[in-house]
Amino acid sequence: MADPRGFLKHDRQEATRRPVEERLQDWKEVYPGGPGKALLPIIQTQASRCMDCGIPFCHNGCPLGNLIPEWNDLVSKDQWDVALDRLHATNNFPEFTGRLCPAPCETACVVGISIPPVTIKSVEVSIADRGWADRRITPVSPEWHTGHTVAVIGSGPAGLAAAQQLTRAGHTVVVYERADKPGGLLRYGIPEFKMEKAVLDRRIRQMTQEGTVFRCGVEVGRDISMAELREQFDAIVVAIGATQARDLPVSGREHGGIHQAMDYLPQANRVALGEQVPDQITAAGKDVVIIGGGDTGADCLGTALRQGARSVTQLEIMPQPPADRPEHQPWPTYPMILRVASAHEEGGERVYASSTSEFVADEQGQVSVLRLSEVAFSEGRFQPVPGTEREIPAQLVLLAMGFTGPQTHGPIDELELETDERGNVVRDQAYATNVPGVFACGDAGRGQSLIVWAIAEGRSAANGVDAFLREERSRLPRPISPQDRQLLA
Repeated sequence: MADPRGFLKHDRQEATRRPVEERLQDWKEVYPGGPGKALLPIIQTQASRCMDCGIPFCHNGCPLGNLIPEWNDLVSKDQWDVALDRLHATNNFPEFTGRLCPAPCETACVVGISIPPVTIKSVEVSIADRGWADRRITPVSPEWHTGHTVAVIGSGPAGLAAAQQLTRAGHTVVVYERADKPGGLLRYGIPEFKMEKAVLDRRIRQMTQEGTVFRCGVEVGRDISMAELREQFDAIVVAIGATQARDLPVSGREHGGIHQAMDYLPQANRVALGEQVPDQITAAGKDVVIIGGGDTGADCLGTALRQGARSVTQLEIMPQPPADRPEHQPWPTYPMILRVASAHEEGGERVYASSTSEFVADEQGQVSVLRLSEVAFSEGRFQPVPGTEREIPAQLVLLAMGFTGPQTHGPIDELELETDERGNVVRDQAYATNVPGVFACGDAGRGQSLIVWAIAEGRSAANGVDAFLREERSRLPRPISPQDRQLLA
């Protein structure tokens, strides 16, 4: 280690975000010049806080198994090129995870037992962004071509990771994406202020230069059948995500002005990038209510504020979590604590332990009022607390309550893929489905999860596909089985 006592000498420090009044006027990332550039003045000192702990529990906290102590040490010694190589050894897209991952590695950090943990996520994004700035990240061409062909359905993080790994292994890979541009929710679900799309586009360019083919605007099951894909390709990877949004079946749900978050956010992203969206769902001048307190809800909050909402209220059925790790969630588990995203700094009100009972419409059939009450957990479920009913104005309601699983129409129905009780595609330890030559990864097989899990699953599925095509052990990184991943989750 460069400094075995670094964690004792230096406090945890993070980059300063742009002033709220400034960043609400644009869609750029909240850090000046992007997080990597904003962090550079402090990052070597922060990396030196990584202690020689003997057993790095951060490895267990990270689904990708990132070599965190190694690249922390290398950054502290100003060896950025080697640090980038060690980072890419386990993670295809560290600039994505360094911006979007909730960093379970940090809650598992040994330093974090008694003092604030190492800023692992900050070091990661700094390495990646500096690698791009220094033009150290270049296309990696395969040494030879195997002659095998693979179709990847879906271009979210799981599909992209599988495609890049398989292309680099020498297979011919075609990625099918129903949207007009690749990236899945990375492009149309993540707002610009969290990750500018230029960050995604440069990776897509790298993959294209490596040989991966992207066919966008093609929906498998409508524009091309699974039977055609099976005839044209030696293997297929289903990486369609879990896009079946959870609904809220309460009185008045049919009124206008009530939308799923993933109908709202993609439109805002397109407009932020200069596209025209007819009849856009917008928060401008409205009282907005967001139902759901997770990351998607925070994305809706930041978007609504930038659109000029009159007020924004975010509802969460769970009680407000504590500020510090509770005793029943000990280190190194990922604790349920109060987390403040950049959007929460910008405005809006967070209301906990509340449940919607009814939507009330105006004379035009548009939602105007939301009725809610406080709730308490009793008899195995949340029950309304008598006497706590109230109304709040709402001309726009956004449902951000997560997803129930993958859409079944298309690849799942056409191939009669086996699914579990939650509707997820069943895979074996090689990520193979019940249909020979068809594999599944990411949220389609795991259920709604984190970007870091999606990349890990894409890499692992690529190993299974490569072994299947070669009929021998794959040279790609060996996977953790879906069963083991459930235990690690």
